[in-house]
Amino acid sequence: MRDAYHEELDSIGEGLVEMARLVGSAIGRATTAMLDADLKLAETVIAADQRVDDLQHELEARAIALLARQQPVATDLRIVVTSLRMSADLERSGDLAQHVAKLARLRFPERAVPHDLHATILEMGQLAQRLMAKAAEVIITKDVDLAMQLEQDDDEMDLLHRTLFQHLMDEKWKHGIETAVDVTLLGRYYERFADHAVSVAKRVVYLVTGEHADDVQASAAAAAEGA
Repeated sequence: MRDAYHEELDSIGEGLVEMARLVGSAIGRATTAMLDADLKLAETVIAADQRVDDLQHELEARAIALLARQQPVATDLRIVVTSLRMSADLERSGDLAQHVAKLARLRFPERAVPHDLHATILEMGQLAQRLMAKAAEVIITKDVDLAMQLEQDDDEMDLLHRTLFQHLMDEKWKHGIETAVDVTLLGRYYERFADHAVSVAKRVVYLVTGEHADDVQASAAAAAEGA
């Protein structure tokens, strides 16, 4: 019975990794659809989000069944509860990738992003994909140090987001209000996607240590100062 129990716990972790990989791929493909005005690709990203939703529902069902049958305590309970929260982060990430694809579809055959912002949006999309790939690795390895790095990596996304706003506020902006709204929304989608990747990593820190990531970071900083 215990072997079956731990296999079920492992399968929940595997489901989380699959979700992370799916949403990471989705944000990359949605970015391509956006920049290339590729309607077919946008439609595939939109449709594929159903798989992410299905996985979340499956994980929730498994987790609730484990809580009911096994009544886990201590570390095992932390795994189940934290996994439920991570699945919610990942499902929301999938929604954000879908939002990018839907905007590409809405503006087709035009491009929602002006040519002078293509490089910035491409960089945001690639960074979002890298962050989620790292989050998937953190789920697999339970590497606390790697998990803590994601918040630093997210600073790059914040910088890119500010760069977008500098373009929007520039008096030389010539692309109109509708495009300004589109770019504002896109910037928010990528920023929130990155935030969810960071949240997943922080939840792994809690899963491993039993402490919140901010507390772990503060303790490490205090230890470094005292050394």
